Amino acid sequence: MTVYNFAAGPATLPDPVIKQIQAELPSINGSGMSIMEISHRSKMFDDIINAAEQDVRDLMDVPDNYHILFFQGGGTGQFAAVPMNLATKHKKIALLDSGHWATRAGDEAANLGYQVNVLASTKDQHYQALPQLNQRISANDYDYLHITTNNTIEGTAYHQLPEHGDVTLVGDLSSNFMAEQYNVNDFGLIFGGVQKNLGPAGVTLVIVRDDLVQTVDHIPSILNYNLFVKKNSMYNTPPVFNIYATGLVLKWLKDQGGIAEIEKVNRQKASLLYDFLDDSKLFANHIKASDRSLTNIPFTTGDADLDTQAITAATEAGLMNLKGHRSVGGLRASLYNAMPLAGVQALVDFLHNFEKQH
Repeated sequence: MTVYNFAAGPATLPDPVIKQIQAELPSINGSGMSIMEISHRSKMFDDIINAAEQDVRDLMDVPDNYHILFFQGGGTGQFAAVPMNLATKHKKIALLDSGHWATRAGDEAANLGYQVNVLASTKDQHYQALPQLNQRISANDYDYLHITTNNTIEGTAYHQLPEHGDVTLVGDLSSNFMAEQYNVNDFGLIFGGVQKNLGPAGVTLVIVRDDLVQTVDHIPSILNYNLFVKKNSMYNTPPVFNIYATGLVLKWLKDQGGIAEIEKVNRQKASLLYDFLDDSKLFANHIKASDRSLTNIPFTTGDADLDTQAITAATEAGLMNLKGHRSVGGLRASLYNAMPLAGVQALVDFLHNFEKQH
């Protein structure tokens, strides 16, 4: 039985990457040492992290005046790091509340003493559409505007970025990092965990414009962008294996033709499932059509017991981790970069048969 993993993260990795890791695990580059054993101060690892950085730069067309950094701590760690590094002038942050993770980002900044102004929210719509910024904002008032480009739990995504005037835009790209194209120049800072589209859990990518990297007092060293720039992301021991594995996924993405090509495939996968759901008499997706995510698709029968039956039957059929987030319920299919079209077709076939039986 073929197993397809629809988990929201950690998520499916490309088969060629898994096989390469398996082959190289006992001895990396003929060294006689596992990648899990080599020194982060070795030339071998220097080559690995530098290649990964260059591949990120190539894939996202990152300009020379942006730094690419490898952190630990996940996107959640950046909820603290971003305000501590960037909100140094006004100590005031604008935020678009599009769901759970945007709320978490705002709460963390507020807990650290920063003023967080929620300029728009769709909480009253159960986050089934995206909040839009319908007012002018100025860098004279805010240090930055925080958005979550893809809402993993709710299933929405900004395919067009909101207008933000001269205010620095910060994007949490955790669940659609390199799954669809964004112009890095539109952001002052981008961050996201790699464990959905780009690798195993344990690495957080940060892409930050040079003028935003400042000398900041009273900030933990492990969250200090300026220090990580100076130390080439090796202020402390980095997650060597995880960066190596992420590097392999980046090379796989290049082999697929880059982000433009992978986005075409992701749109094809998402359309396959959305088309079924829109025609279904049993299952439904309630997200505003123009705001639908390519990578996270929640749906439900409207009956909690029937949803549970569907999840159980799907698991028995090798369609794994389809349970929706506890705050939303129902089912959720995460269609990240490494999910093959065949996996989505298998899911649609299963749902079609389940509907006929119920």
